[in-house]
Amino acid sequence: MNLKLRRKLIFYTNILDAPVRFNPFTFSRLFLLWALLGLLGGIIAGVYWIVLELVTHQLGVFTGWLVIPVMALAGFAAGLIIHFFGDPGEIDLIVNNIRFNKGKLDPKNNPSMVLSSLLCVGSGGSLGPEAPLVQVTGSTGSFLGKILRLKGDQLRSLSIAGMASGFTALFGAPLGGSLFSLEILHHKHAVEYYKAIIPAFVSSCFSYIIFAIIVHLGLGPLWDMPSYEMQDRFDFLYAVGFSILAATMGWVFIYCTKFLKNAFKKLHSPIYLKTLLGGILLGVIAYYFPLTRYFGHHEINELILGDFSIGFLIMLLFAKILAISITVTSGWRGGFIIPLFFVGASLGLILHSLFPHINMALCVVSCMAAINACVTRTPMSTTILLATLTGFNYFIPIFFASLTGYFLAPKIPFISSQLKRNY
Repeated sequence: MNLKLRRKLIFYTNILDAPVRFNPFTFSRLFLLWALLGLLGGIIAGVYWIVLELVTHQLGVFTGWLVIPVMALAGFAAGLIIHFFGDPGEIDLIVNNIRFNKGKLDPKNNPSMVLSSLLCVGSGGSLGPEAPLVQVTGSTGSFLGKILRLKGDQLRSLSIAGMASGFTALFGAPLGGSLFSLEILHHKHAVEYYKAIIPAFVSSCFSYIIFAIIVHLGLGPLWDMPSYEMQDRFDFLYAVGFSILAATMGWVFIYCTKFLKNAFKKLHSPIYLKTLLGGILLGVIAYYFPLTRYFGHHEINELILGDFSIGFLIMLLFAKILAISITVTSGWRGGFIIPLFFVGASLGLILHSLFPHINMALCVVSCMAAINACVTRTPMSTTILLATLTGFNYFIPIFFASLTGYFLAPKIPFISSQLKRNY
């Protein structure tokens, strides 16, 4: 028997010995795992949001000068939680663990992150719930992977899919949430994690459905933008010009945060005293500028629909930048994406006041996109997220704005772990 015939015989023997497979489609058992993760992510996000609404409602009744002691006490309590339950870390830790710790996110930090962030976000801190949700749902993915003994890219993909499910639940944008979970890991090398894109898509879609059923959030545009139709061929140039100014505000935020971070580091005191000080400062800012209180989920609509003078908008812009910086550096927990959108919206309204002949939606959305892309270095997901959240159908100007903010970002990124690369 010649060699060629022997190879054919071995090949067909192996086919006969192999187990019969009845599924002729791409659909596989892994799909069920990704779907299960999405369902869990949606449930976690829904429960978190309901509790957050309750906390916000209870603490939101305190207004005027009472906001100062309320935020101070909330900061002190959050600091005690972090002190006794352990420091859950910030977005840098999540990125580092995905990239350099084989995709493992430790669930033991979740109680501290959940409890402290509920107090920080619910009392009026200028950080949103996206970071806590990403941490908890991402670590849920790691936990499932550990149970199933997954390793390498499969474990990392499951963690990324968990992150995407948490992010998607809040923003109601499965595609944007999935891309964000890849882009945030490294601004130049998202392709390294492209294997995780399908798991992230599947998990995000199931998370979106469950979260929408539980809290009815994310079923349409979140912010009421005026309608926009491209009437001038220079609209793209306007978007780029506004984005340059928004990127400048991104630099202001980054360096303000770095300055305050060094200042708080010099305070050799326990974390609960730093969060107490941060709460007092945030309370004072919220007393004079009530719109800076909370992360901007509802406040952006108030800002867009309100009738404010240009002088007030300028003061509000810098007050919000300062409030976010204090929240980030004093030990309060949360995410800064929606607060950055608020800063962009404030700048957009200022520009619209100066150039009233330009469509307000174009001014606002361009600035929102540019400042977020400048700080987080996520131009693709920022474009899709804003198109979903604002109902801005013609999203090419948003893409121009996002790319402008991205390319004008500082060489040293705000999320320091984005600087490194795993070789």
